[in-house]
Amino acid sequence: QTYYGINTGFGYLQHVRIDADSIEQLQYNLIVSHACGMGDEVPKDIVKLMLMLKIKSLSYGHSGVQIDTVKRLMDMYNHEVLPVIYTQGSLGASGDLAPLSHLSLPLLGLGEVYYQGVKRDTASVWKELGWEPIHLQSKEGLALINGTQFMSAYGLYCLKKAERLLALADLIAALSFDAFDCVQEPLHPLIHQIRAHKGQVKAAQQIAYYLKGSTIATQAKSQVQDPYSFRCAPQVHGASQDVFETVLNVFMREINSVTDNPNVFPEENMIVSGGNFHGQPLALHLDFLSIAMSELANISERRTYQLISGQRGLPLFLVKEAGLNSGFMIPQYTAAGIVSENKQLCTPASVDSISSSNNQEDHVSMGANAATKCWRVLQNVERVLAIELLSAAQALDFRRPLQSSPVLEQLHQAFREQVSFNEKDRILHKDMQQAVQFIQSYQF
Repeated sequence: QTYYGINTGFGYLQHVRIDADSIEQLQYNLIVSHACGMGDEVPKDIVKLMLMLKIKSLSYGHSGVQIDTVKRLMDMYNHEVLPVIYTQGSLGASGDLAPLSHLSLPLLGLGEVYYQGVKRDTASVWKELGWEPIHLQSKEGLALINGTQFMSAYGLYCLKKAERLLALADLIAALSFDAFDCVQEPLHPLIHQIRAHKGQVKAAQQIAYYLKGSTIATQAKSQVQDPYSFRCAPQVHGASQDVFETVLNVFMREINSVTDNPNVFPEENMIVSGGNFHGQPLALHLDFLSIAMSELANISERRTYQLISGQRGLPLFLVKEAGLNSGFMIPQYTAAGIVSENKQLCTPASVDSISSSNNQEDHVSMGANAATKCWRVLQNVERVLAIELLSAAQALDFRRPLQSSPVLEQLHQAFREQVSFNEKDRILHKDMQQAVQFIQSYQF
């Protein structure tokens, strides 16, 4: 009987029957011919996630691989032998073929790997470790490269980053609240009880908690309302939080699934060909996550703009002798440029498709592009939040001797240990970079 990828060619060549004595060569050829990645190298942390997810998927027993293949992948994971993989090459359907082929090359003793932090030819590392190349059996090559582990690994990495950025956005927004001398009414729980989106309620509670005990927050205000970037922070941050939860749910289901083809069902004595490799669920939700997280940067940049605008008793551009000094004028330019870049990056990859394999694979998800793009968006969000923190800390110093809350004063003090008050113009690039490093490591 003929089974796709076991004793046939691949893609459009699925009608070509392969002789039994050529089965191993078929699997070998599949991996070497499909290792066509281009672009930047995939970050090592994501490569390690790819290895883990591929091991997990194969271990369900529906992929038709030998135990030695899975054990070697485990050896690679445990010994931090990380294949060199490239960001470009996957259409997000038929699985992440090119990236997973580069992941699989070392099983054959081919390609390059990072071992002990050094990029080396796989063959030399295998010799050093006393490992022999794996002789792939029927279907193994297809099982290795026909899956969504590139998209899934990027997605998990992005979700972990997004989780922290969501928390930081609330904390930094709270500092900006006091720095801009905002009215606290928009955080009142009654407002959020009557529009009880989970993320909105959580964001309002969190920002209110951070402001608890602030003398700035409790002093009399001259304004009735504040700009939307402050007043609507719970609604905006909360909406992004809700999207995060939705996307997380999709990815948790995906990484606990089998995503290659065909699938083997030993108890039913069946081999069934289908399309679990198609990345559409991931592509759509990665695009959704990009859009949601970019909004954190959008509203953050607006708060920065308000802080430098010379309102609420703050000096124009948050500097003494404005005019002689430009102060924080240009960090806002940088934030605005980054925010606009994110708007371009948030054009959905998932609305695109292009036919491949001589029109056999005539609809693809472009989920890999959505994945790498999402990571770029998140890095940009982090930079914009860092610029807001830099600006809010400077503004808060102009509120002295009034004090913010204990939580926010602790944040301010820790930040000032890394970045000093700006008395007059200096090179701010270093301050901005230190602000990024600070929010990457600050514990709260």
